[in-house]
Amino acid sequence: MDIKKILSYVDHTLLAQGATWDEIKALLDDGIKYSCASCCIPASYVKQAKEYVGDRLAICTVIGFPNGYSTTAVKCFEAADAVSNGADEIDMVINIGWVKDKKYDALLDEIKAVKAACNGKLLKVIIETCLLTDDEKIKMCGVVSESGADFIKTSTGFSKSGATKHDVELFAKHVAPHLNIKAAGGISSLEDAESFVSLGATRLGTSRIVKIVKSMEEGKENDKQDTSY
Repeated sequence: MDIKKILSYVDHTLLAQGATWDEIKALLDDGIKYSCASCCIPASYVKQAKEYVGDRLAICTVIGFPNGYSTTAVKCFEAADAVSNGADEIDMVINIGWVKDKKYDALLDEIKAVKAACNGKLLKVIIETCLLTDDEKIKMCGVVSESGADFIKTSTGFSKSGATKHDVELFAKHVAPHLNIKAAGGISSLEDAESFVSLGATRLGTSRIVKIVKSMEEGKENDKQDTSY
């Protein structure tokens, strides 16, 4: 697959607790340079980031992150606040305990409420697959498909493990046709990225793909310098 095509699927991500504005700004610059789908950053930087990039790049942020057990009212406030600050996309974490308790109606109601709070902006729903059984993942495929959300997403990247090919295959088999798939966490190579896309993912949450492409470009530049004499 063409590298530019892969980059167009990437939500270039920096969600480390100690992330600084200089680091966020460098992320945004790379997101613009490499035509990424978005940059996914902490909510506290959304307003500053959107003022910086304008219409050159979509800004994504996370709510209920990373544990998902905030109340629905808090998640709705976070989503509305992020959108008012300029966020184009919202990635929310579901309440994992509610899945374990089989409170699927409550999960559906919460996702619908957060989607409404997004005021027309994209909503991606993180179900944290590493904490769920396959039966629970399949059930959540149905819930998210019914909710009006735009994407189902594998992982926060802050739990036991990230995206797996098995989970993306499972999503592709069980989500409604209108629901998109985002793989996130542990995508560490161009081969990984291409595999997830081939299995049905249309977004990739990762910080590594852009870094790999930059390293490849630096290597080519060094090769030119080595042969210039």
